[in-house]
Amino acid sequence: MRVDIWSDVVCPWCYVGKARFDRALSGFPHRDEVEVVYHSFELDPGYPKDLRETSLTMLSRKYGMPETQARAAEARVADLAQAEGLGFDADRPVGNTFDLHRVIHLGREKGVQRELLTALNQAYFGQARQVFDRDVIIEIGMAAGLDQAAVAEVLDGDAYADAVRQDEREAAELGISGVPFYVFDMALGVSGAQPGGTFSAALDQAWARRG
Repeated sequence: MRVDIWSDVVCPWCYVGKARFDRALSGFPHRDEVEVVYHSFELDPGYPKDLRETSLTMLSRKYGMPETQARAAEARVADLAQAEGLGFDADRPVGNTFDLHRVIHLGREKGVQRELLTALNQAYFGQARQVFDRDVIIEIGMAAGLDQAAVAEVLDGDAYADAVRQDEREAAELGISGVPFYVFDMALGVSGAQPGGTFSAALDQAWARRG
């Protein structure tokens, strides 16, 4: 069985959803027969590559929120993340995620996509690291099991750019307008950071469909 997941590195709901899905999968009797594939989805594909601001600044600028309101919004997500045992820093940076998605495709090709995404999540949300910088991406990639030269080659060229765009085209074709979005065996869709029980039920239902 296969589960396809569309997400973005800077999406806090994707971060929480991943923890909940992973927990549900760990308790699934057939977990060793489930392939999980993460797909690219850019929340803000037009975000300038050279712009550096914090998440709080971005919320205030983009949505016209006063800082107190932005901090309250972040605090609500932080509570959900911490309930899952996750770190969450409201002062984390924001950046363009296209290159990160390209490196995540490299991770899939090398068999460490899940480890890479977990490492990126921890560095970004838990430690507020500047994961949009080349050296930091390389460091995190290496810690997840990728070769330093391979990550550098991706970042210095345009490898996997077409794969990222193909993921996004497929999302559009499936009617996916927000993330996280989970597709179980291309037959059952689940939207959002649902409770673990919802993911467990979806896994059971998708498995039962296989006859």
